[in-house]
Amino acid sequence: MKKLLLLASVLFIGFSAYAQESTAAKISFETETIDYGNIEKGADGNREFVFTNTGLEPLIITNCKGSCGCTVPSWPKTPIAPGEKASIKVKYDTQRVGQFTKTITVMSNASNDNVVLKIRGVVKAEEKVETVPVKKESSASTLQVK
Repeated sequence: MKKLLLLASVLFIGFSAYAQESTAAKISFETETIDYGNIEKGADGNREFVFTNTGLEPLIITNCKGSCGCTVPSWPKTPIAPGEKASIKVKYDTQRVGQFTKTITVMSNASNDNVVLKIRGVVKAEEKVETVPVKKESSASTLQVK
């Protein structure tokens, strides 16, 4: 009898967890990686990760954290209704020359509660333009036509 009661409890807990997960909020991103490609130093470092709440409950993003200080995310502070789209904006500091790969961790009440987004690219150094001095011709050496 105890075994039967234990089995029934385990099944009930399992089904309850499944039912709760299927009705929870769920965050679904259009893409989880943004490739900046090759960009110039000082270029616009702003990008957006668009997502939809594909769950049945309102989605609440509690925090977004960049992997370093050069990656700054901003996110909606109000609940996102089921079926609604929103975005997480990311600003990368393009004053840092070289290849980069950074992450943004999104924490929420969704069934997939922690999602890791990625940005990558290469910030190219400014090209140095060498100038050569040009000799200015004197007015005596110019030819005048009458």
